[in-house]
Amino acid sequence: MPSADPLVLASRSPRRRELLAEAGVAFTVAPADIDESATEALEPAEHAMGLAAAKAAALADGEHTVLGADTVVVLDGEILGKPADAAAARDRLGKLSGRAHEVVTGLALAGPTGGRARGHRTTRVRFRDLEPAEIERSIALGTPFDKAGGYGIQDEQLAPVAAFEGCRANVLGLPLCLLEGLLGELGIGVRLDCPACGHTHAEADPR
Repeated sequence: MPSADPLVLASRSPRRRELLAEAGVAFTVAPADIDESATEALEPAEHAMGLAAAKAAALADGEHTVLGADTVVVLDGEILGKPADAAAARDRLGKLSGRAHEVVTGLALAGPTGGRARGHRTTRVRFRDLEPAEIERSIALGTPFDKAGGYGIQDEQLAPVAAFEGCRANVLGLPLCLLEGLLGELGIGVRLDCPACGHTHAEADPR
């Protein structure tokens, strides 16, 4: 990332850290603690963008570019958050089994000179049919508890996703294609490949 200062990631998500690192973005991590109930009445995209903006604003210091992010899983208009316990994980995975749903990630940036940018991406995901025993194994491993909807598209053991339409990085919690555009709005020129959604920068032919 061609910037003198690293991006500040206002998130604990290991998946977001991995995506930024793989994209070659210089960043530091400083999770923001906010009231996540403040936007619950909003529709999913506004809910996700509102929480992302609140996280970015909470750490804005006038010196760094702060990235806030929030991801929600939406089934029939209902937001399925991170399960707090085994019963909630069982309920979420049971509802998603064999069904299609949307994953919405909101991103927000707070720039060092007061600039603000935000946006969202939506990916449609279809689950395969899950057996009750598979769900119980996933719960026993503790896999669902730090993930919206109780699952990860990268989970090779449960492998719940049969198909998806849109950006895979969005389901992981950080659509790099969107982040590139938002950084551009703040005057930070950076090229971030997001191959899962077809957003790539091919090298010019030197001939």
